[in-house]
Amino acid sequence: MCVCTGKCPGFAKMDIWDFINRVRIELPVEYGFIHPQLCEEDGDRFLDDFLRPGRKYLIGGCSPNMQYKMFRDAFQKAGLDIKKDLIPLDIREMTTEEAVNLVKKTLEKLEEEKDKNEQ
Repeated sequence: MCVCTGKCPGFAKMDIWDFINRVRIELPVEYGFIHPQLCEEDGDRFLDDFLRPGRKYLIGGCSPNMQYKMFRDAFQKAGLDIKKDLIPLDIREMTTEEAVNLVKKTLEKLEEEKDKNEQ
């Protein structure tokens, strides 16, 4: 989760700590974490260290269009296809429950697609 420094009014309806804890405990994810601003230099360094081929990356934050633009170089550098390997979710203006449900539905859809492709 990227929270735009934690001061973005788009996250005012959400308890970001409850959101990330519910995602990492209740849903089938490998990691759950919050970064204050993935589009900044330390975010670039984090992505350089973290991104690896063979995984899908679901990022809750701002608009998908902006995420594709901001993270394009980091995904390319890691040898990833941003359109396949990044699943950007716009969770601004959502309550905690709405955001958790969006992540849950997205994960379910990814699992259905995976099963369909394996047949």
